[in-house]
Amino acid sequence: MIKVLISHFLFLFFGNIYAESKNPNIIIFLVDDLGWMDIGCNGSDYYRTPNIDKLAAEGVRFTNAYAACAVCSPTRASIMTGKYPARLLLTNWLPAGRWDPNSKLSEGRFLRSLPPEEITLPEALRDIGYRTAHIGKWHLGGPPFSLPEHHGFDVNIGGNSHGAPGNHFYPYAGDWKIPTTGKRARWNTLKDGKKGEYLTDRLTDEAIQFVKQNKEGPFFLHLSHYAVHSPLQSKEKLIEKYKKIPKSKRQGNPVYAGMVESVDQSLGRITDLLKEESIDNDTMILFTSDNGGFAKATDNSPLRANKGAYYEGGIRVPLLVRWPNKIKAGKVINTPVISPDLYPTCISVAGSKLKSGQICDGVNMLPLMIGDEQIDRHSIFWHFPHYNGHPSSFPSSVIRKGDWKLIQSFDPAKVELFNLTDDISEKYDLANIRTNVRDELLVELNAWREEVGAEMMKINQRKQD
Repeated sequence: MIKVLISHFLFLFFGNIYAESKNPNIIIFLVDDLGWMDIGCNGSDYYRTPNIDKLAAEGVRFTNAYAACAVCSPTRASIMTGKYPARLLLTNWLPAGRWDPNSKLSEGRFLRSLPPEEITLPEALRDIGYRTAHIGKWHLGGPPFSLPEHHGFDVNIGGNSHGAPGNHFYPYAGDWKIPTTGKRARWNTLKDGKKGEYLTDRLTDEAIQFVKQNKEGPFFLHLSHYAVHSPLQSKEKLIEKYKKIPKSKRQGNPVYAGMVESVDQSLGRITDLLKEESIDNDTMILFTSDNGGFAKATDNSPLRANKGAYYEGGIRVPLLVRWPNKIKAGKVINTPVISPDLYPTCISVAGSKLKSGQICDGVNMLPLMIGDEQIDRHSIFWHFPHYNGHPSSFPSSVIRKGDWKLIQSFDPAKVELFNLTDDISEKYDLANIRTNVRDELLVELNAWREEVGAEMMKINQRKQD
């Protein structure tokens, strides 16, 4: 009860602190599969990200920001709803159909689209006068009722049920194997375009047009790039640029590096536009990724593992927020935050609050960004009752509390415990040394799973011996 009262107070105070002035525009700039170490301000000396680094210098940089899942769809759902994927019962990427009948455990059930009854972020903002646009990757369902336009977006460009483009160059078409049927289908991300057009640039063009048309505001732009997700394709000039760097000094694939730079250029075009239209000070930008870096594209070191895994390389992501004259430039925040936090933060920035009775697992980050107040949360959680094909991945639940992180694997059955302050690379498992911490975190993790109704794995009765 005390936590609920504090949460409501923070929403009321920070939500209305700027309510007397014009409601600010909000841009979520979401990159697909961008690793925590894939930007200069987080330590990379390989990828060229001057615009991203400038955003960090002009805003706040979170060093312990997390995606709600190690794969894409659940994280995206958490941003749209402010809820943990386990509470939503949307814990795997879409569509379904990847379960192995010979696996030791049967996977947990999960939804195949974002439920229409959820109060999404664009719906909440549209209710208070925002014009809303989704541009780019959606991957939270398809027709007839689960596209962006069915969940509060006035504009949808390029958003469909697919998690990757057929091609990053026009005509953006490709042949894909449908997991549930095994058949192949051909589809286009966008129906029109010009020869040689690059998808990242095209989506940026569309975003610029939307901003210009709605510069009187307020607007909410969800610019959700398909980059840097596979297929790995970049402009030839950028590929050659990174090929010139000796292999010993490369952090990743030169093609991937070119994709990262194109994303950086996209951000630069958006921030330049805001200044040209004199709406820079009236716009908050949140820059982040939906999960860690892809193993075949980049090196996430010093973080362990990659996309799909619940070691740090799979879930720790970049998070930068800029709101000129409102949040302190150049501030670095070490407090752990997670993608559901974007929802209440944006609602608060807009001068609004949650609906009566609305459940939100996210916590408003404004107290961290505006002042030095801590947020009222002690632990963050993950739950993935599924198998996937990424390296170092296994079905598991995870809790992070302070310096400690516990991973409970379901197959193989084991528990690992790490102190992230001392061991960011998760090399030293302390589960059998700090047994008191291990047992305390397991109790809290179990209680959380029960609270959110997490779907658990079971022994596979149909396994063939």
